Amino acid sequence: MRLSEIANKEIIDFEKGERLGILGQTDVLLDEQSGDIHAFVVPVSKWYQFNRKDKEVTVYWQQIKKIGQDMIIIDTTNLTY
Repeated sequence: MRLSEIANKEIIDFEKGERLGILGQTDVLLDEQSGDIHAFVVPVSKWYQFNRKDKEVTVYWQQIKKIGQDMIIIDTTNLTY
């Protein structure tokens, strides 16, 4: 699967049912030798809060449960903040 095929899809937390971000707004951790995707680093911010606390969530490829037409559903039980 190419990165261009999954770009601009929403990343959804399976446990909470909340939107984490859009894949096009993330950084990608790649294996330089094979070109395999290891993880996505998703910036998460609460834009509606006055005291913005931006953080990043690292989503590893193994945590992806389903890649659909419009979204990517992930298992967040072991996410790194």
